[in-house]
Amino acid sequence: MPSSSPRPHRVADRIQIELSEIVQRRLKDPRRGFFTLTAVEVTRDLQLARVFVSALSEDEVAAALATLNRAKGFLRTELGKRLSLRRTPELQFLRDRSLEHGLRVAELLQELEQKGEFDEAGEEE
Repeated sequence: MPSSSPRPHRVADRIQIELSEIVQRRLKDPRRGFFTLTAVEVTRDLQLARVFVSALSEDEVAAALATLNRAKGFLRTELGKRLSLRRTPELQFLRDRSLEHGLRVAELLQELEQKGEFDEAGEEE
């Protein structure tokens, strides 16, 4: 988040909680599948909320993003009813790649360890 102000962080946390509940209890799309809203980032002016989505497979993530984008208007309307903001942020749904990046870093570290380029403490020799 680009701001050091705590307000965008608080709004992002609140959006994640409320959206998770709306998706779980109010979204009636049978194609929804199983996914997790892993994080929300809100711009400093609170006009845009980037919602990161994760699932077990690429197909499930794609299906989840399609479902969320189809329901974007409904989700924003419901979110607006629950938040005390002058203007409800636009919602942008994105694939969360943090798990993929973490796994890749772990693979690279394991390769280095197998090659003997790191000692037991994880420091370069």
